[in-house]
Amino acid sequence: MRVALFVTCLGDVLFPQVGRATVELLGRLGCEVSFPAQQTCCGQMHINTGYRKEALKLIANHVDAFEDCEAIVVPSGSCAASVAHQHAQVAMRAGEVALAKRALSVGKRTWELSMFLTDVLGVEDVGAYWPHRVTYHPTCHSLRSLGVGDRPLRLLRRVKGIDLVELPDATVCCGFGGTFALKNPDTSTAMLADKMRAVLSTGAEMCTAGDASCLMHIQGGLSRLRCGVRTVHLAEILAATEMSFSVAQLAASGGRGAGGEGRANER
Repeated sequence: MRVALFVTCLGDVLFPQVGRATVELLGRLGCEVSFPAQQTCCGQMHINTGYRKEALKLIANHVDAFEDCEAIVVPSGSCAASVAHQHAQVAMRAGEVALAKRALSVGKRTWELSMFLTDVLGVEDVGAYWPHRVTYHPTCHSLRSLGVGDRPLRLLRRVKGIDLVELPDATVCCGFGGTFALKNPDTSTAMLADKMRAVLSTGAEMCTAGDASCLMHIQGGLSRLRCGVRTVHLAEILAATEMSFSVAQLAASGGRGAGGEGRANER
């Protein structure tokens, strides 16, 4: 199946490993992945803060970039929700009827990663391996706007080697909310403290989610605590295999294995 990756601006700038993991995962499952170079921000931030006129240009660009794609996969519930539910509405309210129709068509072919895997490809066991204790945070947009439900958990439960533990009060917001964290820092910080307390109570080594933005917020708080717990995107877990772990371990050991002394002793 031909799939186009919408990497999102946050992923492109701050978390490129999430995009790479998504491409690796989809490729392993038999998809032919492309990356439309014209893509940029989907305009969600502009829409949510009232700059809808400015958002129209971004919506038009997004439609131009992805209109000919069979399926668009997004490793972000937040951005997937904006494309699927906001783009056509914003264009229609602005009187851009033709753009609204095109945006609606693109939105119907846009999938959040876990939904694409389970609903389109029909898989739950993606051949992943992740030997760590992990807890899962369902992000607000993915849960409430898209209705991903337990799809990410179904995928995680099939990961070999994982110790998946339930997160208390999992559906409570982490406090990021895009510009909410900037406009309401005290409230955001209090919500983050509650989320970190819940994560730490599980004894997990890592917290995962389908949105890099929420993970960035949670990781910022955890790093200040110096507790050793880190965050990892769902795509990174699902892309990992026993082979990738073996290669990483071999590299960490300097290439030394059972059959030789490694590159360090080469002449």
